[in-house]
Amino acid sequence: MKNKKLILSIILFMVSFFPGHLQAQTVVRSRPEQHRPLIHFSPKANWINDPNGMVYHNGIYHLFFQYHPYSTVWGPMHWGHATSRDMIKWKEEPIAIYPDSIGTIFSGSAVLDKNNTSGFGEKGQAPLVAIFTHHDAEGEKAGRNDFQTQSLAYSNDNGKTWTKYEGNPVLKNPGIKDFRDPKVMWYEPQKKWIMTLATKDIITFYSSPDLKNWSKESEFGESRGAHGGVWECPDLIAFDDNGKSRWVLIVNLNPGGPNGGSGTQYFIGDFDGKTFSSPQQKTMWLDYGPDNYAGVTWSNTGSRKILLGWMSNWLYANLVPTVKWRSALTIPRELKLRKVGDELLVVSEPVSELSGIKGKPVMMQNMALAATGRNIMVPGIPSIPCAIKISMDAIKDFSLVLSNDLKEEVRIGYDRSRNEYFIDRTRSGKVDFQKDFAAKHYAPRFSKDQKMKMTLVIDVSSVELFADDGATVMTAIFFPNQPFDKLRLQSTEKAMIKQLEYSALKK
Repeated sequence: MKNKKLILSIILFMVSFFPGHLQAQTVVRSRPEQHRPLIHFSPKANWINDPNGMVYHNGIYHLFFQYHPYSTVWGPMHWGHATSRDMIKWKEEPIAIYPDSIGTIFSGSAVLDKNNTSGFGEKGQAPLVAIFTHHDAEGEKAGRNDFQTQSLAYSNDNGKTWTKYEGNPVLKNPGIKDFRDPKVMWYEPQKKWIMTLATKDIITFYSSPDLKNWSKESEFGESRGAHGGVWECPDLIAFDDNGKSRWVLIVNLNPGGPNGGSGTQYFIGDFDGKTFSSPQQKTMWLDYGPDNYAGVTWSNTGSRKILLGWMSNWLYANLVPTVKWRSALTIPRELKLRKVGDELLVVSEPVSELSGIKGKPVMMQNMALAATGRNIMVPGIPSIPCAIKISMDAIKDFSLVLSNDLKEEVRIGYDRSRNEYFIDRTRSGKVDFQKDFAAKHYAPRFSKDQKMKMTLVIDVSSVELFADDGATVMTAIFFPNQPFDKLRLQSTEKAMIKQLEYSALKK
């Protein structure tokens, strides 16, 4: 009894002597971080950029990512690591690969070496092999042009721990300043590995029988596509097109994106194990918004092609107004080839696994809009995060507006005079941290159909727009001073929303 009284006396003394400190601690623990996404992956703390090394194995999706564990701005790169069974609910794991005497750990890929061509496997088990860029910062400072090389690490415990290959680097730099981001795949017809590598502002293809010894095969990209900046984070993937392989080369570009800064373009063509060729002359973009970059696909997912991107832009990535962490990743997107009008496009939509966190949908039908706009008064709308689907039987000018009591807002919609979709964040809250952030961004409409469909995935600080079954895609981040809790539809002309489906999203 005396001990209990003594403990109680100590607690009462601490509360009376340090009341402000204890109360402050309680408030911090009970209040969620401002702008922290709730359904998108972000690290618990510090800096993240490119997703890399994404591989599916034994029922687990492995996500590795560019990570600076000691700061909220870009710095010496490590490979962070997270795992998931559905690509929606993530568990952050210990850092996978650390810098060493060769350099820091830039982007790359990971594969399941099912035939153990590398010889890294043990006890008859196929190893996971990571292929990444070693970046020698001291060599860069010294003015050399060979400071980026390609190296290997391997895991025999399903990605939990990684051992660097003692023969690193496996591909030395021939004297190209930007020589990075290897994306590796197995090319079954010729029983060899293909590396797709960003080399300045073109792509160079290499091949190897064992992931250790590489030979140059060909180059692609000179005078093709957008060249406003350095090419980065490429990906070569094959789609089945009525029994024939149709190849797509994804190339990230910075700067020179469709709405300024970073962007992701693609080329549709053919690949024969040595050379990629494409008749495409028009520059095509996977995402026309400002905030989807460095997107690549998971390996070992069979016929599914699932892409994940970094949800930011190098124009302002180091400046966005978050405190404990900086940046998040997009919702995983399944890519498909689809004929839209006269064009063959790579379309993308949220993975079906997203439905696993959807609440009971609220349906609204036949909503007439006038030029004055109309507020949607439904209990629980908009609880964010959420998914919203909108369909219209006639193409009309309209806006969906997220707002709050501070009169901050994000507008998402379609401009009929331009035949373009848009996201307008000019009045979205905190916008003055960088001169280009407050802007209205546009994207072309490819569909010739007079009916329109739009899906929105909205989180605390982002919106992803998928229009016309993924033919037009846009991603944008925003930072309101107060959470958005109002939703209305507006139009500059008489318009009819055939159906609006709203679903809350909760992990």
